[in-house]
Amino acid sequence: MMQDKPHERPQLKKNGFTFKQFFVAHDRCAMKVGTDGILLGAWAPVAGAKRILDIGSGSGLVALMLAQRTAESVTIDAVELDAQAAQQAKENVRQSPWPSRIHVHQHDIASWAENSNRHYSLIVSNPPWFTPGVACSSPARDSARSTATLDHQTLLRSAALLIEEEGFFCVVLPETVGQNFIDLALADGWHLRFRFDVAEYANRPPHRVLLGFSPSTGETLVERLAIRAEDTHYSEDWRSLTRDFYLFM
Repeated sequence: MMQDKPHERPQLKKNGFTFKQFFVAHDRCAMKVGTDGILLGAWAPVAGAKRILDIGSGSGLVALMLAQRTAESVTIDAVELDAQAAQQAKENVRQSPWPSRIHVHQHDIASWAENSNRHYSLIVSNPPWFTPGVACSSPARDSARSTATLDHQTLLRSAALLIEEEGFFCVVLPETVGQNFIDLALADGWHLRFRFDVAEYANRPPHRVLLGFSPSTGETLVERLAIRAEDTHYSEDWRSLTRDFYLFM
């Protein structure tokens, strides 16, 4: 997938990216700012959300995007296992317009879910999806992206402990992984309520899928987006989704 990113902020020494309302440093995070996180942060259904949880928050990108999209009364917990990434997320939050609304916790989500008495109207995750043993570019990236660190069954069951009855649990995954995740979720009692397929061009098959599940039954809204138009420029759908974040969109 082509990793189109916002312009860098050269006057800052930290490695990261500038969005319209905030800056994300990610030099100490295994997973850098990329299209998957931006998709999830821009798409997740925030209407009516009062308390939000970001699982595997990394640099804090998605939590910051959701803070931008929601009212001042909405609080966000961001749980991240890696100590360096969690510390960097805390710094990104402190320097953002929403330091009092986002709370970063360096914790394992399985134990967090078992010991928490909180419930959330929206839970989001850009989860690991590599099969254990598939080499990544670094040990830290391997830890962040391998399901050995957080398998999908554990993720689904942790979210089930924390979700409100009418809430939504949303993930972004490669399209090839998405159907297996749906099968696991349905077997665990979740209901698929949103499916958003993303392709590079309209005439190509989707390579990413955003999925929204709920404990409650209801219709499934299925949509599709192409990132680029036939002339290779960004499509109007992509611009509409991301224009509140990208500097020059």
